[in-house]
Amino acid sequence: MRVASFAILFAAVIAVASSANAADVAAGKAKAEICAACHGDNGISQTENIPSLAGQLDQYVQWQLVFFRAGARKNEQMQPIVEQLNNDDIRNLGAYFASLTPFKGGKDDNPDLSEKGKQAAAGRRCASCHGDTFAGTKAVARIAGQREEYLVKALHDYKSGQRSGGAQAAMADVAYPLSDEEITALAHYLAHL
Repeated sequence: MRVASFAILFAAVIAVASSANAADVAAGKAKAEICAACHGDNGISQTENIPSLAGQLDQYVQWQLVFFRAGARKNEQMQPIVEQLNNDDIRNLGAYFASLTPFKGGKDDNPDLSEKGKQAAAGRRCASCHGDTFAGTKAVARIAGQREEYLVKALHDYKSGQRSGGAQAAMADVAYPLSDEEITALAHYLAHL
């Protein structure tokens, strides 16, 4: 059953990504008006535990929207929104959020904690997937400058197996052995990049 569900998801993402229609950033901006209530104006979240989407990679946004729409990734606030999205909407939203300038981490008020986070990132080889600057690549998330408490939540969700969709296996392997202190340090470091 899981293999069949993954095959359906994979086919949906391929259909979104390979459609002959080019993405329309203006249409994505119009569709994203509803997203601003939680994800913030211009994709910069001001809401606790809600990620910023500005500068997030196009393919990553598309994959996550498909996972939400298919029910592989669950969130009660997202479900009613994504159920209304068609493949063109998803493609356009991915292009729109990727076109925005990402948030640059603010002034680091705890450089010692960031140093511990930097060590945790190196020890867990985070850069091997998220890139040397943690700006992501293809369908791998930009985590540099992301909201700190959201990163803590995401890492705890991966560690507990609560979060599914996407790189669940790889992220669970990385997050499971992290202590709470390492998660806090890693999130602090990444949020201030």
